[in-house]
Amino acid sequence: MNETPDETLDAVGPRLKRLRLRRDITLTELAAETGVSASTLSRLEAGLRRPTLEQLLPLARYHGVTLDSLVDAPRTADPRVDLRPLDAGDGSVVIPLTRRPGGIQAYKFVRPTGNDDVLPEPRTHEGHDWVYVLNGTLRLVLGDQDLRLTAGEAAEFDTRTPHWFGATSAGPVEYLSLIGRQGERAHIRAIASPEV
Repeated sequence: MNETPDETLDAVGPRLKRLRLRRDITLTELAAETGVSASTLSRLEAGLRRPTLEQLLPLARYHGVTLDSLVDAPRTADPRVDLRPLDAGDGSVVIPLTRRPGGIQAYKFVRPTGNDDVLPEPRTHEGHDWVYVLNGTLRLVLGDQDLRLTAGEAAEFDTRTPHWFGATSAGPVEYLSLIGRQGERAHIRAIASPEV
């Protein structure tokens, strides 16, 4: 049986709550990330308020899902992922390759030519990371190691080890990254900062 538009909108709240709980974040944290107030988010999740497009857009962006999945639009047979790039603010581009919430997420990173003399600021967080270099040379600072990975090379590490990614002066770098739930939150937040 097909849902009415009202029934479809009524089902958005529980989906929003599941997405937030899977990420293990509070309403206050989500409000800070999306610009939608915590009280509005609470009312949306409880079904006491119908969502507007202005509210759904930042929520879908933050959770890495499509608007279609938030409103449970009918699935098509098209398996293609929407490869809409995100501007990282430091000249880098991030392309989400997965669209389901939770679990391992895949991203393609494209970083512009770097400066070999830059002193990186490694960061730590819970989780595990895996990277595979497609083109160029990736500079990976991992603990006290300053590594250069070239096309076809991969690295895997516990993200509690201080780490930092960048390109070298040889040119831009493209790499794939598989990031777990904890790492996804840390990297997504870091992406907006030009210090990464």
